[in-house]
Amino acid sequence: MLRSLFAGISGLRVNQTMLDVTGNNIANANTTGFKSSSTVFQDTLSQMLTAGTAGNAQRGGTNPIQIGLGVQVAATSGNFNQGANQTTNSPTDMMINGDGFFVVQQGTTLNYTRAGAFHWDPAGNLTAPDGKFVMGLDATGNLVKINLNNPVQAPPVTTPPTELVSYEIGSDGVVTGMYSDDQRRTIGQVAIADFVNPQGLNKVGDTQFAATSASGSVTYGAPGTGRMGTLTVGSLEMSNVDLAQEFTNLILAQRGFEASSKVITTSDQVLEDLVNIKR
Repeated sequence: MLRSLFAGISGLRVNQTMLDVTGNNIANANTTGFKSSSTVFQDTLSQMLTAGTAGNAQRGGTNPIQIGLGVQVAATSGNFNQGANQTTNSPTDMMINGDGFFVVQQGTTLNYTRAGAFHWDPAGNLTAPDGKFVMGLDATGNLVKINLNNPVQAPPVTTPPTELVSYEIGSDGVVTGMYSDDQRRTIGQVAIADFVNPQGLNKVGDTQFAATSASGSVTYGAPGTGRMGTLTVGSLEMSNVDLAQEFTNLILAQRGFEASSKVITTSDQVLEDLVNIKR
């Protein structure tokens, strides 16, 4: 009876975790670049009542008799499938088609995101909504800030000086500026990061991830090179939450929770009957 009580308690815990994960997915159904998660269960160690034996000429073998001790959460698995395209027509909104993450920096800390709702700050830096700098690549492949006032291909000194008139961002991430002397020059190029195991990334809030030892080594490159996806400018990647699946998961977690609580209630009734035998 005590085993069934503890097994029921473990069932309550894991199904509560499933409810938490599912609730978070549903809450972020409209969050730009959000990646849903699913809960994976596994059984715990089983208690050996009788060990198995090998057969011989006089008697056949027997199988072990084991009783399980409950359930536990094995993992919360991230779903990095592509989200839907939402057209915004904003020149600084970007969506990655395929694998990879945008790279954002605060201080010396690098984070990674699929949410491409960017803007220019007053100093001319391309930034994320939380103020982190969006990183680009220089000519040697190093990460650098993308700044309208510090183009990679600087305009020559002229009188009067040339001024930036307009800019555009291509599917290869190259930011090109049109200057007052009717010349087009490269301002920068958006960097894309790729990981061996994206599911090993650590969620740090603001729809961003941090690298961990489980995510493996990171590779930086230009959009459209290697395994890096290309960019769609003027669009955002929406959440990949499947509400129909999440509502089904809610029902499964609820029924699992109810069934586990029933195990506890039944075990309590059996214990009560055992105590009352003497009466």
